[in-house]
Amino acid sequence: MSSTRNAPLSPASLTADGAAWLASAESYPRSTRALWDERPTAPVVLGCGSVFDIVSAPSIFGRRMVDRLWEEGPGSGPVAMLRGRMLLFAAPGTAQRLPSLLRWEEFGRVGDVPPLLCHGTGDAVTVPGECASGSRWLVAPDTRNPWLPGPEVLVWAAVRAARAAVRISIFPHPDQGAKVYDVSRRR
Repeated sequence: MSSTRNAPLSPASLTADGAAWLASAESYPRSTRALWDERPTAPVVLGCGSVFDIVSAPSIFGRRMVDRLWEEGPGSGPVAMLRGRMLLFAAPGTAQRLPSLLRWEEFGRVGDVPPLLCHGTGDAVTVPGECASGSRWLVAPDTRNPWLPGPEVLVWAAVRAARAAVRISIFPHPDQGAKVYDVSRRR
């Protein structure tokens, strides 16, 4: 496991080992690294499926998932923000398995899980550079072999995040059945 498990959830910097790991997802990692070395803040498009998969969630819900992973679970792998979406790096194969786990009958009752975009084999995603504008690393890859959550861990985090967002009260809403009288004209 990498040291990202103990990392704070604030903007992080991409290390040389982390950049090497990301570049290893490409057919020509040296070319990708050379491009990144030339423009370290530039976002880069990388292929998914061989080294990592990506689960893309709306930013608020994604943040809830990451919070659940860090507060109650095993921590997360690398996490980035890009164009209003939270990108959770996951173990290869997660993109294929996660949607079916979320549709599974037990989790189907949790209607508050927004559609998660799963990127796997054959897909490509844009990842931020070191400190690119409009995008950033929350948990940057810092080793050549970071720990990546699998589909079971991410479905657990999604369901926990959805349940935490739903507030249930045993008391009726205070306005239910209330009779309202206009007392402004009373003498």
